[in-house]
Amino acid sequence: MRVLKFGGTSVADAQRVINVSEIAINTSIQVQTALVLSAPAGVTNILVSMLKSALAGSDCKNEFNALDQIIRPLITNLSAQYPKFEGEKVLAFYEDIVSELQRRVSGITLLGSCPDPVAAYIECRGEALSIAIMSELLRAREQQVQVIDPVEILVCDGKFLESSVDIEASIERFKRLTIDPKAIVLMSGFCGGNRQGQLVLLGRNGSDYSAACLAAVSKAQCCEIWTDVDGVYSCDPRAVPDAVLLRRMSYKEAMELSYFGAKVLHPRTITPIAQYRIPCLIKNTLNPQGEGTLISEETDRNLITKGISDLKNVSMINVSGPGMKGMVGMAGRLFSCISRANVSIVLITQSSSEYSITFCVHSEDAFAARSAIEEEFKLELNAHLLDPIEIQDKKAIISVVGEGMRTAKGVSSKFFRALAQANINVNAIAQGSSERSISAVIDGSKVSEAVFSCHTAFFSGRQIIDLIIVGVGGVGSALLKQIEKQRDELKKRNGIEIRVICVANSTSFVKDPVGLKIEQVETMLKGSQNGPFTIEEAKRLVDDSHLVNPVFVDCTSSDSIALSYLELMQAGYHVVTPNKKANTNSYEYYTGLRNIAQKCRRKFYYEATVGAGLPVINTLQNLLAAGDRLIEFNGIMSGTLSYIFGLLDEGKSLSQATKDAYERGYSEPNPRDDLEGMDVARKLLILARECGYKLDLSDIEVECPVDVKYLEGNNAQEVLENLKGADEEFAKKVELAKQEGKVLRYVATIKDGGKCSCGIKAVGPEDPLFKVVGGENALSFTSAYYQPIPLVIRGYGAGTEVTAAGVFSDILRLQNWTREA
Repeated sequence: MRVLKFGGTSVADAQRVINVSEIAINTSIQVQTALVLSAPAGVTNILVSMLKSALAGSDCKNEFNALDQIIRPLITNLSAQYPKFEGEKVLAFYEDIVSELQRRVSGITLLGSCPDPVAAYIECRGEALSIAIMSELLRAREQQVQVIDPVEILVCDGKFLESSVDIEASIERFKRLTIDPKAIVLMSGFCGGNRQGQLVLLGRNGSDYSAACLAAVSKAQCCEIWTDVDGVYSCDPRAVPDAVLLRRMSYKEAMELSYFGAKVLHPRTITPIAQYRIPCLIKNTLNPQGEGTLISEETDRNLITKGISDLKNVSMINVSGPGMKGMVGMAGRLFSCISRANVSIVLITQSSSEYSITFCVHSEDAFAARSAIEEEFKLELNAHLLDPIEIQDKKAIISVVGEGMRTAKGVSSKFFRALAQANINVNAIAQGSSERSISAVIDGSKVSEAVFSCHTAFFSGRQIIDLIIVGVGGVGSALLKQIEKQRDELKKRNGIEIRVICVANSTSFVKDPVGLKIEQVETMLKGSQNGPFTIEEAKRLVDDSHLVNPVFVDCTSSDSIALSYLELMQAGYHVVTPNKKANTNSYEYYTGLRNIAQKCRRKFYYEATVGAGLPVINTLQNLLAAGDRLIEFNGIMSGTLSYIFGLLDEGKSLSQATKDAYERGYSEPNPRDDLEGMDVARKLLILARECGYKLDLSDIEVECPVDVKYLEGNNAQEVLENLKGADEEFAKKVELAKQEGKVLRYVATIKDGGKCSCGIKAVGPEDPLFKVVGGENALSFTSAYYQPIPLVIRGYGAGTEVTAAGVFSDILRLQNWTREA
C-alpha cells in the first residue's frame, strides 16, 4: 500500500479535487492506494472562527456563509463535470453537517462555554466533507472506494484537541480490518479516537501525522505528502527565490529542519515513518510529474548542508546568579518545574562557568515558564543566590541542518560569518551532539536577512549588492549608466546581482525594494512627490526591505551627508563615496569612521576621493600593510589643473586655458574652486592621514596659483573675466621656467615627518611629473621599498566617467568581502 496525503490547497476547488482523484487513480493501477485528506483550504479556519464567535454570543451567520461559499460551488462544479457524480447526495450530507453545527453552536452560545469534545467535533468537519466529496467523485469515475474511520483505527492518548497516536495499539486495530485490495481507501486526516472510542484531534499538522500513522500501521511501502510546493527546499522559497529543491534527505535531517520551523513537515509526522523505516515522498499536486523530495534513511551526500530553517515567536529565558555554581541538581530542578508547567523547551545552552543557563520557549509559554521558575526557586531568589529571571521576547532561532556537517570542517565559521556579514547579533548558540545542526538565537526582526545571508553562504553562487545612490549629477548619472551597461554581464559571468534600490537627488527620491529600472529613474525622479531623502529614510529602507548587503553610495559633495556615515554604518550600510568631506573632517571624526566600520563589520571605501578611477588608496594601504614607509610624496592631484597647466606649455594664457577647461566641462561649475587649491589640499590630507599622520586641513600649506583678488566673482563668467588680470604676471612665471628647461605644475607634497604643502613648482625633464598634462593625474611615492626610483601611479584623474568607474570598482570590492565572509 502507498499512503497519499493531500493538504487543504490540494482540495481547495473542483479542479484541484479532480487532480487529486487523477493522481489517486493512476497510483492505484500500480499499487493499492490510501488517501488521507485535509479540509478544503480555509474551512478549518472558518470552523475555528465559528467556535470563537459562538463563545462571544454570535449566531455565526458570517461563518456559515463563508463555509457555504467554499463547499457548495465545489460540489455543484463536480456535478456539472461528472454526470454520475451524485451531487444531491453530497449536498444532503453537507446540509446535515451544517444543521449539526448550528445545533452545537446554539448550545455553545447558550452555555457560554465549549467542552473540548464538542470543539474537536466541530474543527474536523472539513475533513469529513473532503472524504464525502472525494469518495463520490471516485465512484463517479468508476473506482471502488473503501472509507475507513480514523476513530476506529488510530488509538490516541492525550487531550481532546492535542493527542498522539499509539502506533503499536493502532497496528492491532488495523489488523482487524478487512481491506478490499481493489478499492482506493479513504481516511479523514486530523483526527483519531481515544481508548474510550471518542473523537480526538491530532493537533497542528494533524493530517500529515495521520498519514504517517496510517503508513506505519499498514506497513505501507511509501507515504506521500502532496502539497502546493515541489518538495522540501533549502529554505522558504517565498523568502529566497533561488532556494534549492532537495532531492533526498535523511529522516534525521528532516526532523531537525522541521523542528526548527521548516513548514513542509512537522516533527511528529516524521517519527512514525522513521520508526518503521517507511520512505516519505513530498510532491506537488500541481506538478505531479516533478521528482519531489524523498525522505528516507539515505541522504544526498553531495550537499553537506540541507537547509536553513527559522523558528519565530520565541522567548529566551536566562537563569543566572552567584549561587548556581556548584549547586547540585540545579538544572534538574529547573527543567522539572518547566515540565510540570507543561512548557516545551526549544533550545538549551549553558555557560561553561556554570553561572547561567539559557533556554528558549515559544513566546506564548514565556509567562508560564517564568511563574514556574519563580515558584520553584522562591528561596534562592529571596536570598539573592539567583538574579531576577530575565526574559527576552521577540526572538527567533535560525538553524543550519545537514548530515554532512558531522565530518565537514568550517560549517560553523561559515554560518556565523554569514550572520555577521548581515550585521546580525547572535544572542545564544546551541549545537546538538549529533552535529547535524547548529542554531543561533537572533532578534526576530532580522530573520529574513539571516535566512538570505546564510542561504547565500551555503547554497547560492549569487551575490546581491543593494545600492542606495544619493546624488545623480555628473558622477551619479554616469555610475547609473555604467551599472545598467554592465549588470547583465556581471550576473552572467560572476554571479553578482546589482540592484539599485533607491536613487535620490537634492529634492526627491524614488525606491523599489526589488530594484529600480535604471532607464526609468530620471523620469521617476521628475514625477516623484516623496520630498528630500533623509538619513531616517535610509534606516527605514534597511529595516523594511530586509536588505542584507546594502551599500550607501554618496555621489554628492554634501557636508551633512558625509557627517552621517557613522549613523549609516550603524544602521547596516557599507559606504562608498567620492565625497572628500568625511575624510577631511576633524581627525576625531576620521578615526571614528574607522572604529565604527570595524565595530559594525561594515566597509568604508573611498578610492575615488583622491585619484578618481586610479588605484591610489588601495595601493598605498597595501604597501603600508606590507611594512613599507613613506619617505616623500609628490603628485599632480587635480585633473583640471593638469589640463590647464598643460595648455600653458602650449602658449595659452592662464585665463584662456581656464576658459577652455570650463567650456569642456573639465572644471568645477565655478573654476575658482579648482584654482584655489583646496580640492588638492583635501586629497593630500586624505593621503597623509592614510600614512598615519595626525593632521587637519589647517595643517596643509596651500598656495593659490594666483592672487585671490583675480578669483573674485559671483559666477564662472565673472571669475573668468577677472582672471585675465593675472595673465601677464603668470606668463612671466611660465617663461622663467621655460628658460630653465622646466615647466610649471601644481604639485602636492608630503615630506618625511608629515609636512604637507601644495603649490606651483617648476619641474625638469628628469621629474616624473614633467610630462603630465591633458587632465592626467600622477602620484609619485618614494618609500622604503621604492627608492631611489619612486612608484608612480599615472592616468586620467578627472571627469565624471572616470570617477564613476572608481566608485563602481569600490562597489564591486564589497562583493568580494561578502564571499569571504
